[in-house]
Amino acid sequence: MKTIINISNFSTEEKTFVTIGTFDGVHFGHQKILEKLVSEAKTAGKKSVLLTFFPHPRMVLQKDTSIELINTINEREKLLKKTGLDYLIIHPFSRDFSRMTALEFVRDILVNQFNISKLIIGYDHHFGKNREGNIQQLTEYSHLYDFKVEEIPAQDINDVSVSSTKIRRALASGNLKTANNYLGYNFMLNGTVVNGKKLGGRIGYPTANINIEEDYKLIPKTGVYIVKSLIDKNTVYGMMNIGNRPTLNGNHQTIEVHFFDFNKDLYGKKLTIKLIYFLRDEHKFDSVKSLVYQLKKDEEIARNYIKNNL
Repeated sequence: MKTIINISNFSTEEKTFVTIGTFDGVHFGHQKILEKLVSEAKTAGKKSVLLTFFPHPRMVLQKDTSIELINTINEREKLLKKTGLDYLIIHPFSRDFSRMTALEFVRDILVNQFNISKLIIGYDHHFGKNREGNIQQLTEYSHLYDFKVEEIPAQDINDVSVSSTKIRRALASGNLKTANNYLGYNFMLNGTVVNGKKLGGRIGYPTANINIEEDYKLIPKTGVYIVKSLIDKNTVYGMMNIGNRPTLNGNHQTIEVHFFDFNKDLYGKKLTIKLIYFLRDEHKFDSVKSLVYQLKKDEEIARNYIKNNL
């Protein structure tokens, strides 16, 4: 798969099969649509193209700072690479772009730049200025510019929407098993290891403090999780706390990972933390001693889970 930033940087003489969407999560529902696109394109001897936008249109048009996405744009790109797509085009969404009419979008982008042969589009899809474009207009334009339009059935689109909603709700409630089942992979957090207060080290549980730069990234429910990460080509397991560290008088949310049987310096490293199992909610203990006792119990449970299930 070749990733291209900005529509203006893409042109091809080969005919293409195209779909358009956010595909946040790249979950089973999305994968079903992309498998269809890739398969049909290959059968027809064409190239498969996914056009997506970043920032999310709601961030631009509605100034929606509360939006939470399952994937960062980099995570989404890595997941999409596994689908067999020929091209991923990430276009910077802007107010100017939103003012493009439906005709301009079809003629100037899909026809003139993408050299489209077929558009596979979601049920009730709207596009263009004021969302004026719809399936009826697309069908008219397809006759005018000689390409096919295939509308994905309402049920399939509803399944995609329901899956995304269920994943977000599951992550918010600590139901990691449900979230991972819908995703088809372990939910992940990507960030850089930064300096913390080193309180974990003082109680025998040194942690890597993970800083996630993308403020739109969905952070799961506070609590303790079993996790794994690939460090220097080795899979390392551990337990992660998302929360405010109330027993240690924390005053802001942190993401800290204690890796088992691991003592290398990780400061400045970028890590992908994959969430495997939700252990428990975060609690305020009456003493540091009680916290350490609980951490030892957490570690024992986590190690047994890893031994018996992974």
